[in-house]
Amino acid sequence: MTTDVIIVDQPESGVSRITMNRPEKRNSLIHTLRGAILDTLAANDQDPDVRVTIIRGAGTCFSAGYDLGGGNEGLERPFYTPGGDGSWPRHVTEGWMGIWDLAKPVIAQVHGYCLAGGSELATGCDLVYVADDATIGYPAVRFGVPDMHFHPWLMGMRAAMEMMVTGDSVTGVEAVRLGWANAAHPAGDLEAAVLGVARRICAIPAEVVQMNKRAVHRQMDHMGMRAGIRAGTELCALGSHTRSLTDFIASVGEKGLTSALQERDEPFGDYRTEGAQGD
Repeated sequence: MTTDVIIVDQPESGVSRITMNRPEKRNSLIHTLRGAILDTLAANDQDPDVRVTIIRGAGTCFSAGYDLGGGNEGLERPFYTPGGDGSWPRHVTEGWMGIWDLAKPVIAQVHGYCLAGGSELATGCDLVYVADDATIGYPAVRFGVPDMHFHPWLMGMRAAMEMMVTGDSVTGVEAVRLGWANAAHPAGDLEAAVLGVARRICAIPAEVVQMNKRAVHRQMDHMGMRAGIRAGTELCALGSHTRSLTDFIASVGEKGLTSALQERDEPFGDYRTEGAQGD
C-alpha cells in the first residue's frame, strides 16, 4: 500500500513495514503522517497475517520531529484529545504510548536524525534498532519543554539531565549504551538486522509473544512510567507560556523556520538545519 505519506510493504511473511514517506521534509510528523502510522498499526493488529510491524523513514533520516513549518495548516488531528492548555502534548503522548496497548510488537528502525517528536515515536515502539551514526536528540528543549519525558526512564538520570538542559544529541552507539535502543549496526546492515529480529519474533507463537509484550509493559506501568510521562505533559503546557517559546515563534514568523533554527543552534554548533521542517 502506498499513500502520500507512508509506504506499506511486507518484506517477508508475517512482517509489515511502514516507511514514512516525506523524505524532502525529513519525515516531519504532520497530522496525516501520524494518523497513517497509527491507523496502519491498528489494522495490522487485527490482521492475522501480520505478526510484527517495522517503522522506518525514507531518505536520509527516521524523522526530524513534529512539523514546525506550517505543514499542518488546514489538517485535523488524527484523533480526538480534550482541548485546553496542554492538549497538544497530551495528544501526541497518548498516540505514541498507545503502541504499548497493541497486541503485536512494533520495531523502530532508526537511521539519521531521530529528533524530538521522532524520538517520541521511536520510544513508543517496543524495540528500537539504530544505525551506529544515528543522531537521537531533543533540540526543542532549547526553547521549550518536551511533550514526552521519556529520557529519565530509558537513559538514566544523569544522561537525561544532560540532554534536557543542553539539547545535545547522542549517537546510535551511545543510545544503546544508555539503554534507549536495543542494538546499533552500520547503516548498511541495519535493515537486514531488523528483519532478522522480526523473523525471530515470528518464530514464536503469536499469542505467547502478545502476552509477553504485555507483561513487560505492565511492569513498566506498575513502576509508574506511563503515569510519569503523562504528568510531564503538564510541564510542557506550562512551558508553552515562557518568554523563550514566545520569542522563538516570533522569530519563525519574522525570519522563517530555517533561520530561526540556525540561530537557536548556532551557539552549540550542531543540527544542520538547511531545509529542516521538524523538531
